[in-house]
Amino acid sequence: MLTLIIRAIIVYLLVLLVFRLMGKRQIGEMQPFELVLTLVIADLATIPMAESAIPTLDGVVPLITLVVVHFALSFISKKSQGFRKVLNGKPVIIVNPDGIDFDSIDALNMTVDDVFEAIRSAGYFSLEEVQYAIVETNGTVNVLPKSEFSPVTNGDMKLKVDKNTIPYTMISEGKILKENLTHVAYTENDLHNLLKRKNINNINNIGVFTIDKNGNCFIQERNKPFEVFSVNLKVVENE
Repeated sequence: MLTLIIRAIIVYLLVLLVFRLMGKRQIGEMQPFELVLTLVIADLATIPMAESAIPTLDGVVPLITLVVVHFALSFISKKSQGFRKVLNGKPVIIVNPDGIDFDSIDALNMTVDDVFEAIRSAGYFSLEEVQYAIVETNGTVNVLPKSEFSPVTNGDMKLKVDKNTIPYTMISEGKILKENLTHVAYTENDLHNLLKRKNINNINNIGVFTIDKNGNCFIQERNKPFEVFSVNLKVVENE
């Protein structure tokens, strides 16, 4: 029994390492060869876990071999566009200004219902709103709407707005994240003073508190509604 437990732990850690090395793509974002590799690895990993008669090494070697094959294919596809097209395929236009391209959807084994489902997922419910719809090599469908149906942007309205920035978490679950203080000209004392001005004296009661480079703050105490406000701060521009 102990042997099986140890074997399972070894294989689990190896598979975890394999997928960490492969990156953080979700299943729906994988290229075909990556998805096949994932399925094969999952199947191979169960063999040394369940079959005690098979040496652990005999189960590990195929996994390592597949990892080497994966990196070899990835390297070649980066260097050769032709090989990449063979390996991953190429994007296919399924909707153009004339409507659905039936030859393309037949080649992809798609139906008209699949096309409508794809454009609805993109937020469009009529083909007349769509200029182009493209099936990417990983199977996702991206939609370019006709200009008259495109969402209005701040640029269209000629509005001056602050540049979007990523908020930094200053406090999480009642604890100050000191490494994030380096992104703003704030010390822990400045942070405490800011919270006092908001009548918050106990940091432990704060579930989350974030600040972005525009000085926009989001704060929520436990079991209370969140609050949004702005502060003046000097940020570190070059990171």
